[in-house]
Amino acid sequence: MSANPDKRALQQAQTQLESIKEMVAGLNAENDEQRDAARSQIEEDPLSVEVRTDWFTPGRIDVTPAEFRILLCTGGPAVQIIGELDCHCEPESARLQYQDWFTPWEDCPLQCEDKEALLTYARQFYFTF
Repeated sequence: MSANPDKRALQQAQTQLESIKEMVAGLNAENDEQRDAARSQIEEDPLSVEVRTDWFTPGRIDVTPAEFRILLCTGGPAVQIIGELDCHCEPESARLQYQDWFTPWEDCPLQCEDKEALLTYARQFYFTF
């Protein structure tokens, strides 16, 4: 195990963030082929894309997801994007989190442009049942 697992996990989160920013930049490419390639790269990037619902009365059949999670890497360290979904199941917030073995998830500090890149990345996925 590393002497400073938090530092190693934060570095992994920052590496993932830089990769996300590069992929998102590709969505603004000059031609359709490049934009499609960027979209495909984003869709193939995460290990999993998951949703969960909010509290609701048992028996309701019109339940929609309220939160999402995009798992980018696991193990030591692990990185994920979590956020809330609006009434149309579109991401309205996104946070980058990291953890190392046996440590709790921690939020990665983000600049405004980082938050926008995470939201753009997350919005490339469908979050409906």
